[in-house]
Amino acid sequence: MKIALITDAWAPQVNGVVRTLSEVSRELTRRGHELLVISPESYRSVACPTYPEIRLAFAGRRGVGARIEGFGAEAVHIATEGPLGLAARRHCIARRRSFTTAYHTQFPDYLARRTGLPASLFWPFIRWFHRPSAGIMVATETVRRQLRAQGLTQLRPWSRGVDLSCFGPDIAPPDLFFDLPRPIQLYVGRVAVEKNIDAFLGNRHPGSKVVVGDGPELARLEAEYPDAHFLGRQTGRDLAACYAGADVFVFPSRTDTFGLVIIEALACGTPVAAYPVQGPLDILDAKSGAMAERLEDAIAAALRLRRTDCLAHGRGFSWQASADQFFAALAPEACARPSAGMRHAIGLA
Repeated sequence: MKIALITDAWAPQVNGVVRTLSEVSRELTRRGHELLVISPESYRSVACPTYPEIRLAFAGRRGVGARIEGFGAEAVHIATEGPLGLAARRHCIARRRSFTTAYHTQFPDYLARRTGLPASLFWPFIRWFHRPSAGIMVATETVRRQLRAQGLTQLRPWSRGVDLSCFGPDIAPPDLFFDLPRPIQLYVGRVAVEKNIDAFLGNRHPGSKVVVGDGPELARLEAEYPDAHFLGRQTGRDLAACYAGADVFVFPSRTDTFGLVIIEALACGTPVAAYPVQGPLDILDAKSGAMAERLEDAIAAALRLRRTDCLAHGRGFSWQASADQFFAALAPEACARPSAGMRHAIGLA
């Protein structure tokens, strides 16, 4: 199948959305499908305010549409709600071409954290953007319930995976870890305000705190938490070594839809401590993680879990299974006719 994937999040950005799209694209290509990725790298762009790593492309409906049609796309998937996603959406509606979308990010909560405005102000845009979609791909049941409450019901499951050839328990930890007081508490991810890293670094559980990642909050956190250890961005086996060498992985975010780093940690046998919110609630069970409103309590409970149980749970996620769900969610039979939302958007409802 020829699949057009339109995304405002792509390399060299480092985040869960990019990793998910990259891994699934690689797996689908391996299976013989043809993919056209329309991303900011092909356009003039500007840095997103407060999030400079994200580039906002100068792209119009005609230009994006010409690439979709010139490719001969049999399915169109719009991954993000940014300028490229909007341009592709406009093209598909104008051509009465069905498309699928995905809800990767808690966009209203993300904007609320960065603007100080209530999240409710941003939900009308989310409803408007996704309503014409033939199918909205979501990672967890919690997100499905949330979107159903917003009147978006054309939902299709699309979970996430782990590269089990890279992430595993039998990897030597970084040299730094041998000199740190135990337990080693690890955070991996974007160093940004919406990730709630202050809650992790400010928790009072004894031991050492390690942050892996980069982002706009890095300089401030390094200054405010001089006893923590900031390792910057790590990838591949170096990242896996951090997971495998830690005693507990701490996931302080309250706004993620999934938390790809959670299953990467589990695939290395490392238990997870988190708040009882969407993402952790959907992924963790009683043997692989602990959740509490006080991170100290979650960390203490997670440290009592068996690493073999964590490993078994983490190895249940694969990119092969994720690609299966993505391809099934494209639903060629649904793409052959406009959805109810599409009919409304083009004035046929």
